[in-house]
Amino acid sequence: MEADIKSIFRKLNIHPSRSLGQNFLTDGWVLQKIAEAAELTPNDTVLEIGPGLGSLTSYLAEDAGCVVAVEIDKRLVQVLHDLLIGYRNVHIINADILRLDLKKELAPFMTSPDGTLRSLKVVANLPYYITTPVIMKLLEDGLEAECMVIMVQKEVAARMMAKPGGKDYGALSVSVGYYSRPTVITDVPPDCFTPRPGVDSTVVRLDLYKTPPVELKDRDLFFKVVKAAFGQRRKTLLNALSNAGYIGIGKDQVRLLLDKAGIEEMQRGETLSIQQFARLANEIYDLRR
Repeated sequence: MEADIKSIFRKLNIHPSRSLGQNFLTDGWVLQKIAEAAELTPNDTVLEIGPGLGSLTSYLAEDAGCVVAVEIDKRLVQVLHDLLIGYRNVHIINADILRLDLKKELAPFMTSPDGTLRSLKVVANLPYYITTPVIMKLLEDGLEAECMVIMVQKEVAARMMAKPGGKDYGALSVSVGYYSRPTVITDVPPDCFTPRPGVDSTVVRLDLYKTPPVELKDRDLFFKVVKAAFGQRRKTLLNALSNAGYIGIGKDQVRLLLDKAGIEEMQRGETLSIQQFARLANEIYDLRR
């Protein structure tokens, strides 16, 4: 596969783009592992982000009812059309995933020929430089996806999986835990890519909750509290929250709210569970009313 990718680029006289973070997955066992982790059926529509040269796309198209592949590099779009010509269930969109109205773009592909509504699953080998923004867009856009199987830098996967109290636990951990149940599928070494990245990667599956694990009175406020708590990791919650102008409460009020939520004022954000963040945000909401 590595030789095939190199020959395609030589033939087209183009090179992988560093600015787009292009590292093409070439190892068949990893491609198979990702496709299997998505547990695809003919009743599924797959949103694939960054198909590259279609190595993973072909695996997905074998089992899914429809694959919508979003590729930002216009040089590769015609190549994808040519390489995937045998798959009539693949639709390629040349666009920046961060600027795309995903609900609008996916709507025409969410119904099977017999009128049955398909389930949505997301599969992506994410460029490292936009990993977190893409993950947050997918989680926050309300796509109602069943699951996401994504390849990320190993250290990002550690942050996604982290529990309270550890050095990797942060705002991404809380966001992922609010929207989904994450599971590590496999680690992937650099020699599975062309060109080889300088870091290891990890495939993670996120099973999206239909109902979040905590009840919030104001979701935006909840994430503002999380942002404030981790924006200055070394500060206590008392100082971090009272210094965050967008929260809009003073130190004495923060002290009172922490007490009502059962949280010590000298604690740091990295020690709080999602449930504790939710209680604190709900207390702040009640105070503002």
